[in-house]
Amino acid sequence: MIQSSYYRTPSFGRKGNRPSVLTFHNANGLVGQSVIIETVKKILSHESIDCGYRLMTSYLKRDGYSINHKKLYRIMKEEGLLKLKNRIDRSGSGRKFVKFRKVVTVRRMECFEMDIKMVWVPNLGKNAYLLSIIDAHTRRILKDDFSFNIKQAQVIELLSLMFNQYDYPLNVVDRSDNGSQFIAIKVREYLGLIGVQ
Repeated sequence: MIQSSYYRTPSFGRKGNRPSVLTFHNANGLVGQSVIIETVKKILSHESIDCGYRLMTSYLKRDGYSINHKKLYRIMKEEGLLKLKNRIDRSGSGRKFVKFRKVVTVRRMECFEMDIKMVWVPNLGKNAYLLSIIDAHTRRILKDDFSFNIKQAQVIELLSLMFNQYDYPLNVVDRSDNGSQFIAIKVREYLGLIGVQ
């Protein structure tokens, strides 16, 4: 006689397997959840990193963890790491959002764009940062700075070097993302002082 898979009284319990408490690491073998939490906190403590669980999964995999995004989401949610209180505060910065993803220019130095890219340095085992300023019309890199730490003072210094080297019109526009270095009050004050929108 074949047993039925239906029951007279429902169990109302949580279905599925219990979530695993151990995660495999290439160098350390099986590690507990506390190790993952510490690693996530260490990554999020960096001033240039403000990411969610999907990008964090990529960081952990690169560091040798065998973990999927669903498990990491659960861990980060339980620990309150999905929305950290000390994350970069972007409110009240007075920033303007781009209306068009592709900018249309008619001359050089009408609009320039800034961005920071992370570059992994294998022999040092850490990230470096490349700050680049590009002319939107010619697509030429006007200035760049390669460093292990980029703060608002370095952004202002690079901008001043660029403006000393190139002639620019009065209505020049700066486009950037909402990185903490770009929306900092001192950077915005400097751009306003020299007539950059």
